[in-house]
Amino acid sequence: MSARANAFRAIHRRDLLKATSATVATSALCSKNSVLAAQAPLLAQRVRPGDAGWPSATDWQKLKAAVGGNLIEPRPLFAGCSSDAKSAPCQDVLRNMRNPFYIGDQPSGTQVSGWLDAWTPADSAYVVKARNPLDIIKAVNFAREHNLRLVVKGGGHSYQGTSNGPESLLIWTRAMNALTVCREFVPWGCRGRMAPVPAITAESGAMWVDVYNAVGKTGWYAQGGGCTTVGVAGLIQSGGFGSFSKAFGTAASSLLQAVIVTSDGTLRIANACTNPDLFWAVKGGGGGSWGVVTSITIKMHDLPQNFGAAWGKVRAHSNDAFLKLLAQFVRFYAEKLFNPHWGEQVSIGSDNTLKISMVCQGLTSAEAKAVWQPFFNWVATSPKEFEVSDKFGAGATEAQHWWDVAGNDSMVPDRREGAPADHDWWKGDKDQVGAFLHGYDSLWLSQSLLLPGQQARLVGALFAASRYKGFSVHFNKGLAGAAPEAIAAAKDTATNPAVTDAFALVIVADGEMPAYPGFARPPIDVAAAQKDARLIDLATAELRKVAPDAGSYVSESNYFNVRWQQAFWGENYAKLRAVKNKYDPEGLFFVHHGVGSEDWSADGFTRLAPR
Repeated sequence: MSARANAFRAIHRRDLLKATSATVATSALCSKNSVLAAQAPLLAQRVRPGDAGWPSATDWQKLKAAVGGNLIEPRPLFAGCSSDAKSAPCQDVLRNMRNPFYIGDQPSGTQVSGWLDAWTPADSAYVVKARNPLDIIKAVNFAREHNLRLVVKGGGHSYQGTSNGPESLLIWTRAMNALTVCREFVPWGCRGRMAPVPAITAESGAMWVDVYNAVGKTGWYAQGGGCTTVGVAGLIQSGGFGSFSKAFGTAASSLLQAVIVTSDGTLRIANACTNPDLFWAVKGGGGGSWGVVTSITIKMHDLPQNFGAAWGKVRAHSNDAFLKLLAQFVRFYAEKLFNPHWGEQVSIGSDNTLKISMVCQGLTSAEAKAVWQPFFNWVATSPKEFEVSDKFGAGATEAQHWWDVAGNDSMVPDRREGAPADHDWWKGDKDQVGAFLHGYDSLWLSQSLLLPGQQARLVGALFAASRYKGFSVHFNKGLAGAAPEAIAAAKDTATNPAVTDAFALVIVADGEMPAYPGFARPPIDVAAAQKDARLIDLATAELRKVAPDAGSYVSESNYFNVRWQQAFWGENYAKLRAVKNKYDPEGLFFVHHGVGSEDWSADGFTRLAPR
């Protein structure tokens, strides 16, 4: 074994010993409390500022001292603009409000600026800027002992506002972002039961861009999110799709171990051999429901030689031509793209357009071009029916340079002074940053719709939906057609099993420019926004005609889905509920449409009924 490999192992062993020591010590301190909590009646009401039970100023000062001074009284994102729009703080936020790194660096930052009739960004009463697991333990214990509404935030990417909670205590893990690579990792307690594998451990505040940059240059790949600024822990807890999920599975499938502070203030290791039920729940059971994840360890894969893409946009000159175009593309996808090589999406527009934004792995540039050339040629043979508005193309490049900043016009660098030189985000994600959502829905499409006898039904539904609203078909967010090992691994997670039968996830969504509280902008046209939301519902209804019992991806789903338990987790929900009752019997960790949230009012403050 090389000296470097020995060093990696030594670092990792030291980290585990620290975590284990903390676990033993904390368990000893908390065991009495845990027993008492199990015997006590269930909490009926959380306290708000101004209530008799709200912590005193002295209590808050004690918490501040306990977390090394890292207790913040947050201000709204645009607070600096309230008195002087020309002030330096106001100009800073205006200059950076579409920079996802900047938004994530603010205690009040949310990556979207709200959802019509659903939620609006609002500050917590206090924020613990956690630096280590002990800070998190102190904050969790404080919230439990004082009956506080508790919120957890890493990257702040939740469309459903689950990292946003007024009148709460927020545990913010952004400052916990260390990474450790280990060439031969064995989960704690699994030695002799599991073979060592290459892995990377990331603290929960790290972003996927950090992980990709840490492993990519050394010939490895870690399956994470396509959006570079998503937090590692949140993505894994939601299941987690990336551009290459058809090859490597979900992010949750690659999880080897998590370290998590549960509601009793205990720091627990969760893996296949230690707390395996909690480990399973963390793998896709939803972020913010199980505790505060302090770090995750995921398996690394061999980095393919090449990553590539296919692109272009074509518009049909008539409805009949558009139906013909959709039928041809569905046939082409089923025959040539329904495999582990291809992922990402196509957009189907209500203006009779088809936009291709797909990626591939494991193909040379020549091979990628050869796959797509028959489709490109087919379009070119009918110039009276189709117009190519964005030139078609396909190709590949060395995978090690996929996330490079320099010379990559697909990426936008974080240009703030002092920002890491390797921090960038995909140009195609820019419109999402700060967006205010009118509506959003998603559903998985079964691979049975790709059978020759079913393709006409699929094409008809795609066309009918597009009459109401444009939408995107994300092929990497359904695992049908994936590598067999990817499908097998996904079946061992809490994610809705429907994902393994689905060839794609359809997302129907729209919104408008940022609408953060305090941001000076024209008022939202509420009537127009509500009309847009209805169109999204109508488009989704057309797709449900061919997928009546389709599941939905928890992180990209409808805030108002009344069947969320079935849609997000299917047959896994009952087991998830049992895990929730075991590790969080009081429901300290509450998020909208999270496991066990049906016991609470919409704001998470009032228990609706005893279990």
